[in-house]
Amino acid sequence: MLQLLLGCTTMALVAHSAGFSATYGTFCMFVWCFCFAVTLLVFTLDVTRLHGCMPISWDNFTVAFAMLATLMYVTASIVYPVYFLRSECLSEGCEVRNYRIAVTVCSSVCCFAYGAEVFITRAKPGHVVGYMATVSGLLKVVQAFIACIIFGALANDSEYNRHIPTQYCVVVYSLCFAVTVVVVALTVSGRTSSLRFPFDRFVVVYTFLAVLLYLSAAVIWPVFSFDKKYGSPGRPADCPRGKCPWDSKLVIAVFTSANLVLYFTDLVYSQRIRFVSHSAA
Repeated sequence: MLQLLLGCTTMALVAHSAGFSATYGTFCMFVWCFCFAVTLLVFTLDVTRLHGCMPISWDNFTVAFAMLATLMYVTASIVYPVYFLRSECLSEGCEVRNYRIAVTVCSSVCCFAYGAEVFITRAKPGHVVGYMATVSGLLKVVQAFIACIIFGALANDSEYNRHIPTQYCVVVYSLCFAVTVVVVALTVSGRTSSLRFPFDRFVVVYTFLAVLLYLSAAVIWPVFSFDKKYGSPGRPADCPRGKCPWDSKLVIAVFTSANLVLYFTDLVYSQRIRFVSHSAA
């Protein structure tokens, strides 16, 4: 209910006077609308107990969505004030600025609401839970989300097609993202028990391979982006803000290293858990 209240308030403030524009504003508005719509659906199905009629693992779905919503709200709560909030008042007065401050506050508080749900529903010692409630399951959502950020930076004039090794890195990001999404989808749909191979072992093997692939990308991408022979060690002075290939390369390098750490942590935790499969509910 707190998530619905804060989400509705955020959207109302933006629509009333705070406003949004360009790609970044559209992204933030999409985050708030999407999370509100899915949260309303989850709340309605939970109250009416109709979720038992859905062919999915309900517990896995709700905790996976709560983790995704937390990440999306954190991103929107950073992007919106960076691009739309200024310390000085606009020519129309301070009303718009004050509304945008209120939007930032509501969005930031909603991050904690979704984060609290993840904290409450996560796996605890001695409790039988679905895979998505474990540390390994939650990390899968974070890994996929970070991969989406990498794809966004790649699409923003990253010049990845200039060298074959950087194209290899794109293949690594795409392959790991695709398999991670498949793992999450199979778990949420409750179909892991119907597979003809041990799904838990497959996930462990895949995570190990993902660590190796991301390790290679974490070495190759910076070399072919920032080495003097192939790129620029420092940010060029004539590089425009928001449309600078060097900035995109830096974002990709940072988040590649971040995902490498996440996959390695996932590999460590995946040795300690066992899957609990649910056909539904």
